[in-house]
Amino acid sequence: MIIYADAGTRIDLAGGTLDIFPLYLFEDYGITVNAAVDLNSHVRVATRKDRKIVLIAEDLNLVEEARSLEALQPAGVMDLVARIIRFYAPRQGIEVTTRNNVPKGSGLGASSSLLISLSTALVRLTRKNIEPEKIIEYGANIEAQSIRIPTGKQDYYPPMYGGFNALWFRTEGIQRERLKLSRNFRDELHQRLILSFTGESRFSGTSNWNMTKQYIDNSGNTVEKMKRIKETAIQMREALIQENLEDFGKLLDREWANRKQLAEGVSNPRIDAVMAAARGAGAVSSKICGAGGGGCMISFVRPGKREAVTRALAGAGATVLDYHFREPGVRLRVE
Repeated sequence: MIIYADAGTRIDLAGGTLDIFPLYLFEDYGITVNAAVDLNSHVRVATRKDRKIVLIAEDLNLVEEARSLEALQPAGVMDLVARIIRFYAPRQGIEVTTRNNVPKGSGLGASSSLLISLSTALVRLTRKNIEPEKIIEYGANIEAQSIRIPTGKQDYYPPMYGGFNALWFRTEGIQRERLKLSRNFRDELHQRLILSFTGESRFSGTSNWNMTKQYIDNSGNTVEKMKRIKETAIQMREALIQENLEDFGKLLDREWANRKQLAEGVSNPRIDAVMAAARGAGAVSSKICGAGGGGCMISFVRPGKREAVTRALAGAGATVLDYHFREPGVRLRVE
């Protein structure tokens, strides 16, 4: 049997960090707004006649083998993949091939996308009756074990479900609200929202931990900024529901203005320079995706300014990425 799975990544529009336990509980509740994009992760799971586990990371040009599931030890670059396989425990040997279509350190939740793709494929292989929400819950726990730092949960929902989402983090659990937007609005938003890669970020885990610790310690203005980020996320959800692009651009700017003050290193001189180049060419606002420090950036541009901003970003050293919003969630094909 061969199972193919693919899932999208995400761009976070507002409310990131509020998906980290227990920050959203301290704020009574949290809300994060994001969208799935088609910079996908791909997984191929093929059964073997022996008990060997073979891991192939095509984008990293890496191959690892273990003589059996019991001998498969999580470590190094393939730690997360090994942990997922050990958790779902296939009864036969398998060859797992993975590929991510985003640059390393993108801030688009690529590891979470890969986790959803592989987990869903292994659920199909092992014929376990596990609902999508449970796959997300297990996956978040596995990834926390892998990176050894508190993780947020927003990254798992776009690959699992696709589309635009408002995610509500409450005492009783997580509620996903799918935002139903018209085709015309999605097309115009895509035309005016440029995604670029500013350079690899090695900041995510450290940043999230620093933000969490500073909030708990009531250090500086972290608590105040987090409250403003929550307010902005609530307003961003409303702007999307009302399909109001003018408000969208203003709120994206407000989100970044508060986010870059959450912790040292969220922004840096390079990011500031790339954003300044985009604004000078016609961008209304820009925001780094993920925790910051580098990675991908979204820039919302004035009508007719897409080409000018694209040239300015390239001139500033950023790489503009071709993408589309992705409506379907994780997809499986079995041969």
